[in-house]
Amino acid sequence: MISAHPLRCALALGIAAGGISLSPHAAAAASLNATVAVTATVQATCNFTAANLDFGVYAGAQKDTTSTVAVTCTNGTTFNVGLLPGAGVGATVANRVMTGTGGTANTYALYMDSERSHPWGMTVGSDTVAGTGNGNAQAFTVYGRMRAGQFVTPGTYNDTITATVSY
Repeated sequence: MISAHPLRCALALGIAAGGISLSPHAAAAASLNATVAVTATVQATCNFTAANLDFGVYAGAQKDTTSTVAVTCTNGTTFNVGLLPGAGVGATVANRVMTGTGGTANTYALYMDSERSHPWGMTVGSDTVAGTGNGNAQAFTVYGRMRAGQFVTPGTYNDTITATVSY
């Protein structure tokens, strides 16, 4: 009968039982935790766009048209939309002036309401349109009117109105 060497048997039993390791032990890893504060300051902000207002062809009869000013402000930001009188000589909020051929003038008005009874101006709390931002574009209609009976020199007339959003 052949007998196994006792050291070989003990080595085999030790490996099987996990008592002997042939690789070196890895050092236990340590970990630390820290917190990182994340902050931001959101500033009240508004953006806006304004569409052109075109009366088309005017032949002496009253002519009405509309345009839109769209305002987007951060949530809770109060704002006012004002319309300055325009670039025409002698223009006022109640009587705006388009200039045409040879410096001739054709008057018109811009209003906040569809009845065209409240001129849209630039004095906050008086003749501007107020709103509160909600993060989405809010559209406001500009109601334009050219009064009847203006028999001026034929040609193209134009004006530039500055829209202002204050917040």
